[in-house]
Amino acid sequence: MTSTLTRKQSPRRFLWLQRILAIIALVNLLLVFFDLSYISWRDFYFCHFPEVTQFYDQVKGIEPHRDTQNYLKQVNQLEALVAAEGLQSPEVETALAELRLLSNQMIEDNPFALANKSGLLEKIKNQIRDRLLQNSAHQAFNTFWSSAYFYQVGWSSEINFFNSAIRPLIETNYYRHIDTNSKFVDRFWKIDLPFIILFALDYLVRTFSISSRDPNLTWLEAMLRRWYDLFLLLPFWRWLRVIPVLVRLNQSELVDFKPFKAQINRDFVTNFAHEMTEVVGVRMIDGMQNSLSQGAMAKWMFNSESRRPYVDINNTNELRAIASRLINLSVYNVLPQVQPDIEALLQYIIKSALNQSPVYKQLQNIPGVNKLPNQLAENLAKDISQTSYKTLKAAIEDPEVAKLASGLFTNFEKALEAELQKKHNLQQIENLLVDMLEEVKINYIKDIELEGVEKTLDESSQLRQIIQQ
Repeated sequence: MTSTLTRKQSPRRFLWLQRILAIIALVNLLLVFFDLSYISWRDFYFCHFPEVTQFYDQVKGIEPHRDTQNYLKQVNQLEALVAAEGLQSPEVETALAELRLLSNQMIEDNPFALANKSGLLEKIKNQIRDRLLQNSAHQAFNTFWSSAYFYQVGWSSEINFFNSAIRPLIETNYYRHIDTNSKFVDRFWKIDLPFIILFALDYLVRTFSISSRDPNLTWLEAMLRRWYDLFLLLPFWRWLRVIPVLVRLNQSELVDFKPFKAQINRDFVTNFAHEMTEVVGVRMIDGMQNSLSQGAMAKWMFNSESRRPYVDINNTNELRAIASRLINLSVYNVLPQVQPDIEALLQYIIKSALNQSPVYKQLQNIPGVNKLPNQLAENLAKDISQTSYKTLKAAIEDPEVAKLASGLFTNFEKALEAELQKKHNLQQIENLLVDMLEEVKINYIKDIELEGVEKTLDESSQLRQIIQQ
């Protein structure tokens, strides 16, 4: 008893440690999800949390793309030249010519492809075409980066358009390094490794403790009991760590998942039971219909050689025993209770018969004799009832009657079998049975669809609560 109490108290004693490890596992899982979603959400982080991208780009082997950065650098130089010297200077024309060349190269070389951002290039081309009202992106950029266009439309409005609509798209482009295995560089394992080491030590200690508390359990069997913790040690498929994290949060009592677990189990059982009940029920009825249609009933009834050996566990013909038991119950228990009703019924029948007699009507007019027919009817009904009951009781107890009844039952079976062997009788019965089973099948599925298995599950839940109480 002391050993059992120690085993029960041990998990509670180290509950604080379980909670710390559960929180660490949760933090690791959040880091895993952040890492998995970083590339997809990098534009969002870049625009709203640039500090995050400055740090995590190094983990993913990301750096600014030289071509697009050079493009933006050239635009910055152009802005500085225009601010210092205006649009009418040789340096500005040279810078504009360089930007026209870089724009055409950007369209042709597509530096966005490596980062899987070709859609951004298409968006940039659409923006510049719509701005210049031209069909060609090359021509639109050539026109845009020209002093004549800026004189005509205005330098400030157009450079503001570029900085607000085009520059942010170009800035989000990046270059990602590729390692010797032709895969993108990913240094997340350096962040994940300390967690894996911690989880591995925890896994070994936990499983060894489980095996030491139970002498019938080997260390390997204890490891298999904590199979879900192995997902914390895998350097791939890291998203599967959600399983052990949820288990740890529940075991450490930080989060109570019992209501969710109960509902999930209920939904699963409901759907499974619904489908299984329909399939089993329909399959069973279909099998019975097929057997009837193929004449299996007739073969089984009339061809004793085709029957499988029948297993008799008590050397008793149950049908005859049931019939005999029902007759005995009726004679010894039921008839004595209803004998007054039988006498009343016989008395009524006798009186009704006498009322139709002219002699009986004349006797009722004679003083002192008018009550005689009623007494006669009562006595006659009582005598008939008692005599019939005694006769029936004696007949049941008579061995000769039992012998004759057995012969009657046997001859009845033979006569019924002979009539059923007639083709038209058997065919009619089989057709009626097939139709009846079809109706049963339709109504069976209908009841399941209308009522489902929710009622059964509710009853099961109520029974479990009663047992627990």
